[in-house]
Amino acid sequence: MGRPEPDEPSSSSSSAAEEGGEGSPHSIVVARRIQRLTLHLMSPANLQLEASTCASVGGGGGRASGKKVVLSTADLNGSLGDYMRGRHRDLQERVYDYFIRQRPELRIPIEVSMEQHRELCMRQLSGLVREAGIRPFRYLLEEPDKYLAIVEAAGSFDLSLGVKIGVQYSLWGGAVINLGTKKHKDKYYEGIDNLDYLGCFAMTELHHGSNVQGLQTVATFDPITDEFVIDTPNDGAIKWWIGNAAVHGKFAAVFARLMLPTHDSKEVSDMGVHAFIVPIRDFKTHEVFPGVEIHDCGHKIGLNGVDNGALRFRSVRIPRDNLLNRFGDVSRDGKYSSNLPSVNKRFAATLGELVGGRVVIASASVGVLKVSSTIAIRYSLLRQQFGPPRQPEVSILDYQSQQHKLMPMLASTYAFHFVTLHLVDKYSEMKKTNDDQIVADVHALSAGLKAYVTSYTAKSLSVCREACGGHGYAAVNRFGELRNDHDIFQTFEGDNTVLLQQVAADLLKQYQEKFRGGTLAVTWNYLRESMSSYLSQPNPVTARWEGEDHLRDPKFQLDAFRYRTSRLLQTVATRLRKHSKTLGSFGAWNRCLNHLLTLAESHVESVILARFIHAVESCPDGNSRAALKLVCDVYALDRIWKDIGTYRNVDYVAPNKAKAIHKLVEYLSYQVRNIAKGLVDAFDLPDYVTRAPIAMQSEAYAQYTQHVGF
Repeated sequence: MGRPEPDEPSSSSSSAAEEGGEGSPHSIVVARRIQRLTLHLMSPANLQLEASTCASVGGGGGRASGKKVVLSTADLNGSLGDYMRGRHRDLQERVYDYFIRQRPELRIPIEVSMEQHRELCMRQLSGLVREAGIRPFRYLLEEPDKYLAIVEAAGSFDLSLGVKIGVQYSLWGGAVINLGTKKHKDKYYEGIDNLDYLGCFAMTELHHGSNVQGLQTVATFDPITDEFVIDTPNDGAIKWWIGNAAVHGKFAAVFARLMLPTHDSKEVSDMGVHAFIVPIRDFKTHEVFPGVEIHDCGHKIGLNGVDNGALRFRSVRIPRDNLLNRFGDVSRDGKYSSNLPSVNKRFAATLGELVGGRVVIASASVGVLKVSSTIAIRYSLLRQQFGPPRQPEVSILDYQSQQHKLMPMLASTYAFHFVTLHLVDKYSEMKKTNDDQIVADVHALSAGLKAYVTSYTAKSLSVCREACGGHGYAAVNRFGELRNDHDIFQTFEGDNTVLLQQVAADLLKQYQEKFRGGTLAVTWNYLRESMSSYLSQPNPVTARWEGEDHLRDPKFQLDAFRYRTSRLLQTVATRLRKHSKTLGSFGAWNRCLNHLLTLAESHVESVILARFIHAVESCPDGNSRAALKLVCDVYALDRIWKDIGTYRNVDYVAPNKAKAIHKLVEYLSYQVRNIAKGLVDAFDLPDYVTRAPIAMQSEAYAQYTQHVGF
């Protein structure tokens, strides 16, 4: 082997001897520990990693081959970067070129008022579309992966810009195209594309956000004038947090209850929530139309480049053709028609067409995590504090505590990168084929990943700030901006807690299908085998295996993840049946809610790990594949260790094995530290994208001091 590492685990399946050996003199044990600590703190110029690679990585079986592949950070810069780089880097480079070289004055300064930020954000969007000729809307339907690449690049300069693009094209434009018919596309497509028709997505109300079926805004059909009359019946129905409404929007896609007159005592019939195109401002004067009342939601925690407003409607009349009628239509004589038989099915179809927003949010959140982890890791490699006596200070990333904070996070960033690429591919396939099974798969996958990834990123932003000490608190180093702007990602496009409940509900539905002999959707296929595995007792022999080869075997890791999910699923199903008898279905669900959320997160983690393992096996370059295998092992074993109580409670993991997992996570995190620079460089984020002085790849301290005037 190369230079020794601290606490290197045994590669055999037998128990490793305790440090110093049983009966060794105390002084020998202490000396060995001091020696290992010193080695741990030493950071040679050319860091190397000896990575044990599993045979499965090279296309063989599941157990480790024992072959050692020596990696240096230099080995990763080109090959791994090529593997990680997006397929549409050329489009992103056009975005970068516009803001860096052509229009650098459009950058958002550190100190900016809400009004200035909104104006700059609008100029950014207008310039990107009208000057640079980049038209995101044209990719949204046919090539959504290109659309997402543009949004990611724009958001790397200012998340407000990325969100404003999403409001204009994914939400307002997506509502018109996905919920409307040919007549709406013919009339509105070009104006939405070229920004003449700036619009809003008016769904959320003051009293209702997640519960869209509870919306109170009404659209009553008037058969005499052939119009819908839009009304806000009470203050709770005021449309709230509507992007583009406060300043720039000219139209709104308003979600309201469609009311049809009847000839009985009911007077009107509620046909459920539908979407309507409502003009809100005059094209020439930009004055608000009569009957429309708009107020500014004001300064927010973040994303202040987006002009969120509140809308109230007082008998606003719109033509019947302004009903977005893909899933339900009203004839001239006031008769309702739909190819979907119930209000619930129409509602599900309507919301289902808006799933793209969750795909965008999940992908954008990974982009934020890449930026923040890159800043924190580059700074941690640069920053030096303390060291062995009479020796130079060492990088703070050489400290185990810093590795514990940042290396599993780096591993998770890689895991999220690969699983969101998979999500984008599945979403693109869904838009092209409209295959029912793929649609169901994307709905579940996008809900789970949006919730899981954004929650993880939100927590990680605080960890990154703290890992950079006092310099992480400087606004110029961006953690505050990123944290504040990203925070709402956990709420819009579906509250994370609500989305995880949707995942749990889908799991329970699939659980029932399994025992009925039905077909499982693609995402849930593993349940068929893992549920059978759960119903048998854990193997007492494998529960004690603690060798490195076994713990780094992807089959062991994935089996452990799936066993946990299956166990949680079976136990929560039992609890729900029990509590339903006394509490009813709603009460039982609420009694088991935390259990259900844990189940959903466990399932999402299983999907993430499966995609990460697939990405490792698919990597064509040997050095990059070995590095990815190492990072994947850190992701998998760290997650197992964080939930070790679950595995211990059912004796899936014996005490000695739990200890071995903990030690191996620390050891592999140390190895990841040795190639951390190459791993973050593979994200291919130039200095003009990260924009934090402490993360600059040359003269970081000089640029930092220049910023404050030295």
